Amino acid sequence: MNERTHRWVVLAVCCASIFLVGLDTTVVNVALPSIGRDLGLDLRQLEWAVDAYTLVLAGLLITSGALADRVGRRRIFRIGLVLFALGSAGCALAPGLHELVAARVVQGVGGSMLSPVALAIVVAAITDPRERAQAIGVWAAVFGLSMAAGPVLGGALITGAGWRPVFWANLPIIAVVLVLTAVHVPESRSPRPRRLDLPGQALLIVLVGTVVAVLIEGPRWGFGSGQALAGYAVIVAAAAAFARVELRRAEPLVDLRLFGRLPFSAAVGGAVVVFVALNVTLLLGTLYLQRVRGLSPLAAGAVTLPMALAATVCAPLSGHLVGRYGPRLPLRLAGVSTALGGLLLAGLTDRTPLPVLLAGYLCAGIGIGFANAPITNTAVSGLPPDRAGVAGGIASTARQVGAALGIALAGGLVAETGAADLAAATRPGWVLVAACGLAVLLIAQAAPVSRAAAGARTPEPVRR
Repeated sequence: MNERTHRWVVLAVCCASIFLVGLDTTVVNVALPSIGRDLGLDLRQLEWAVDAYTLVLAGLLITSGALADRVGRRRIFRIGLVLFALGSAGCALAPGLHELVAARVVQGVGGSMLSPVALAIVVAAITDPRERAQAIGVWAAVFGLSMAAGPVLGGALITGAGWRPVFWANLPIIAVVLVLTAVHVPESRSPRPRRLDLPGQALLIVLVGTVVAVLIEGPRWGFGSGQALAGYAVIVAAAAAFARVELRRAEPLVDLRLFGRLPFSAAVGGAVVVFVALNVTLLLGTLYLQRVRGLSPLAAGAVTLPMALAATVCAPLSGHLVGRYGPRLPLRLAGVSTALGGLLLAGLTDRTPLPVLLAGYLCAGIGIGFANAPITNTAVSGLPPDRAGVAGGIASTARQVGAALGIALAGGLVAETGAADLAAATRPGWVLVAACGLAVLLIAQAAPVSRAAAGARTPEPVRR
């Protein structure tokens, strides 16, 4: 196997793990009604099956990336695969709520070791800027496909044999990936291991976990309630303490000066915006198709198929454009497509023609496909190669915060809404999706103009 082929095999292995993490984020939502009926759980209890995974995953992403940079990316990647497999088996065997939530926590720990570390492995294996941008395009395509295809695959699995195969299906994929990792993925780590920043890592876990928790629980609590206000206080205190600790350390977990660079900050903000749009689309679309149009989970997933296909096709093309011309062009295409998708569905009714729905999902998929590669590439380029795990963690954390924010906003729109009024209740959500598209257009203006600028890296912080 020549060197070029080997690099793309490494990419394929990493993409398989990313597919699992992204798929698990959406496929479980489709399985919730079936889980509730089988285990006798109400909606509030079922939410913990989703929230436990999301909270742990979001809170540990940057820490897992930093650990991989220090002790070895392949080692942490393999541990993550094993933990994800154990969590999946635990979910499939769970006899009740507590066992299911515990297994989802284990899945979340494993997932936090896969998403940022897989990206770091790709960055370490593919060093040419143009080829790396193309590889990130493929990586983004697989991640976008996994998120958008969750409703389709979940509906098919549940229709055939109930909800437990949703989790069992992970195990053969993980077994294959573990074997391929052992054979093809080289070990890599930072050539100059940085000191452990335990206070920074602990504060970051508290900060990100609390942000995601408030976003998840906010619609139920009320964003002006005492519980929410307490959450805001924790967020402010944790953010202030984290900033104070990181600015005083010679080797911080996160160099906060990076956020003074407009392209890097715009990339992180762009990841949040894109995943707000994606998750608003997925949640509102799924509820509308099943509760208003009366479609089965499988049929509803089929209607969203244009989004999955468009995201899969456009992401590699986006990576090619980033490598050749820089990030601005694909970001502009993403912004226009996302805005158009939201506008097509902004007048949703109980009888909106199917071609309009399909066109809206198609535009949303094009937007997601074109956005991921330039945003991820710019974020990863903000840190040197020896901190690729942290860079991947920052990008992945931004996506998780965007996902939680999108679900919170969409859930708040349709809470306590019956099927008769659901279509009208979703309209502000589609306007929000269109606004996200406009935000991506603004972010495009902050992106580096050329491929060379996109690949420019920030030098290591000055030692103190």
